[in-house]
Amino acid sequence: MPWIIERKHPHVAVVTMNTNKVNAQNPTFFADLHAAFDRLEAEFADCAVVLTGSGAVFTAGLDFDHHFPMFARQSIKEIDAWFDEYRATNLRLFTYPRPTVAAINGHAYAGGFITAIDCDHRIASEGPLQFALNEVPIGIPMPAVYCEIIKHAIGPRSAFELTLFGQVYDLAAATRLGVVQQTVAPDKLLDAAVVWAALVPPDCYTAYAFSKRALQATTMTAIDAAARLDRDLLSRAMSDLGSIRAHTRRYKELKGRDVTWPLPG
Repeated sequence: MPWIIERKHPHVAVVTMNTNKVNAQNPTFFADLHAAFDRLEAEFADCAVVLTGSGAVFTAGLDFDHHFPMFARQSIKEIDAWFDEYRATNLRLFTYPRPTVAAINGHAYAGGFITAIDCDHRIASEGPLQFALNEVPIGIPMPAVYCEIIKHAIGPRSAFELTLFGQVYDLAAATRLGVVQQTVAPDKLLDAAVVWAALVPPDCYTAYAFSKRALQATTMTAIDAAARLDRDLLSRAMSDLGSIRAHTRRYKELKGRDVTWPLPG
């Protein structure tokens, strides 16, 4: 089912992610994001964007059932091709020229955390939300491009802590670390996000786009410089035997069952 796009204000479109129950990120999720933003550009050119999920999860990050078997196949060509698509998805959201607000309705893990911080402003629903960049403890190296986005969004000190140690943080800690700028009651979440997104009127979008691009200029330069690191080493690190052992351990912890795909060696 395509993501739901609703005009909740004369100049704000609310996009509700609904690829699957927890918005686990897989090729269908990435295709849904591109399709939604194609529609926003074609049909909602006068709108800022609010991005949200449903239920208890904003997005749970990478779909292990898709990605762990791919990493276990150890095909550098396949992983490189997948990462090119994944990178393009996040950069499209990160550099979107109109205001973007994440209305974080539930947990945001790993790639889902990155989806949230790709947005210009983040408002979260009050409650037992969890936030984590838990790639490293799962055996997934953090791509260099995302390290630059993380530093841009929350600052170097918080970026180092969250990225390297992969701990799970509650809403209070996420707010303290700069992940979330505002918290509101659950029934006020979308209203608050729409109000923030509407702060910039459409006739100021050109000014907004230029200013956003200027603010991101050094980060985009760093992303370009870091691309070689991803290109040369990322696929090999993702398919490293130690990483694959970590993947299988995490899968069993999460799913309560052993993996069903072939493992190398």
